[in-house]
Amino acid sequence: MPLAGKPGRAPTILESLVPFLHASFHSAGAAVAAVVTLPGQVLVSLGLIAVAGAVLFERGHAAAAVAWPAAWLATTAVEVLCKHLITRAPIDLNGVHATGFDSSWPSGHTLRCTLVAAALVTAWPRLRAPLFAWLVAALVLLELAGFHTPTDVLGGLLLATVAVSGVVEVERSGLLRRGAALRRARARAG
Repeated sequence: MPLAGKPGRAPTILESLVPFLHASFHSAGAAVAAVVTLPGQVLVSLGLIAVAGAVLFERGHAAAAVAWPAAWLATTAVEVLCKHLITRAPIDLNGVHATGFDSSWPSGHTLRCTLVAAALVTAWPRLRAPLFAWLVAALVLLELAGFHTPTDVLGGLLLATVAVSGVVEVERSGLLRRGAALRRARARAG
């Protein structure tokens, strides 16, 4: 974690919701990481997912428009649950207990950055290359700036992979389209 500053405590709920409220700008690396990973912040990521969902709905992809926000909500709930239930062995940085890492698995920023990138690529496929480059930079900076350990980042990627796979399967299966068609047929018949 060569760009990390002094070890800090875990953010409060309010600090997790408000961008930059708990951001550490005491090193240039931490400042850059905070800005680059901003789309993975809770409210910002929800807004970006909502924008992608609205665009997908306008283009006739109702299943994806519903599935992306649902995936965001479900995975964020799993992340919060894991952070409350899983406590790792203490990590010391420069001889100081880094309490912020005690309950930092999985990385929510990794999870939400990945979901944002995938949802935006679904809405705007031409942005695939720049979004992939941004995602890689964000994930690397999360570790280098000392925001997360490599296992936190991998945990966030694992959870995001499950969610993205679920969204893709919902879209491909036509499950939501069949359910809507069935409800319309029942309404006409009944």
